[in-house]
Amino acid sequence: MSKLKFGIIGCGRISAKHVDAIINNKDEAELVAVYDIVKELAIDRKNQYESKIKNSNVKVYANYDEFLNDKNIDVVTIASISGYHANQAVDSLNRDKHVLIEKPMALSIEDADRIIRLGKEKNKKVCVSHQNRFIPAVQRLRQAVEEGRFGKLIHGSARTLWARDDNYYRQASWRGTKELDGGTLINQCIHNIDLLQWMMGGEVERISSETDTFIRDIETEDFGAMLIRFKNKAIGVVEGSVCVYPKNLEETLSIFGEKGTVVIKNGRIETWNFADEKDYDSAELDETNLGHTPLYKDFIDAINNNREPLVNGEEGKKAVEIILRAYER
Repeated sequence: MSKLKFGIIGCGRISAKHVDAIINNKDEAELVAVYDIVKELAIDRKNQYESKIKNSNVKVYANYDEFLNDKNIDVVTIASISGYHANQAVDSLNRDKHVLIEKPMALSIEDADRIIRLGKEKNKKVCVSHQNRFIPAVQRLRQAVEEGRFGKLIHGSARTLWARDDNYYRQASWRGTKELDGGTLINQCIHNIDLLQWMMGGEVERISSETDTFIRDIETEDFGAMLIRFKNKAIGVVEGSVCVYPKNLEETLSIFGEKGTVVIKNGRIETWNFADEKDYDSAELDETNLGHTPLYKDFIDAINNNREPLVNGEEGKKAVEIILRAYER
């Protein structure tokens, strides 16, 4: 089977992780093109890839349409500004490309639905970059949930307590804007919110929330809190901040049930207690392939075997929908 050929839209900071993921899946994927309005950024990604993969030749585009019309590209990775994700995904699908979209997949439900619908119409795969689902500790937690080891789920919490100072937001005019970026919940907290809803049953009955802009000079919130009642009657608690002094404190997911308690802090299991015991409870976790690498591996396999990826459009939409509902309250 020939390698899938990837092109990347948006060559800023996060795109480096996507390049690494393609390199780490080099037996099944290759990077063939990059596009950014800042040509120097695109050249940096080209050099990053070519320095690791011998005899590779990544084409640099400064013209958006020329990039999309490159018939050598099978899959477009969208790693641009959040507010551009939806239109760029639609444009890529209309050129018969599969798409992998950085979080959030869109800044409106209408746009998320547009991507999902078009993917089905074009018979192309859509994947959203919620790579934290592939963290080994999270995968083990998901296994315990699927096996029903918690018994009745009671509540779960997602805490993202980070630091983003004014200098961070001043680096680019779009940061912290409603139109192109969004606030703390949809930007910094969305990964943990995705994990919370994935573990707690997904379907939401009601949401209450409080958000505010305390100290950052931005249009959106720098702190947000949510109380989620899921349809299975379990409760989710979300706490998200970019106002922590002086540096990132934690990203913690906690799940509580009648027969189990699990706390995962900064990607590692801190607490693992169940009424029953399983052989895998104390087994060492393989943490060699973290980040975007397993996300890409799953997406590549989904394309090659014509199945849905773990984080398809419908799954990627769920956290966005929860956050947008919270903004309405």
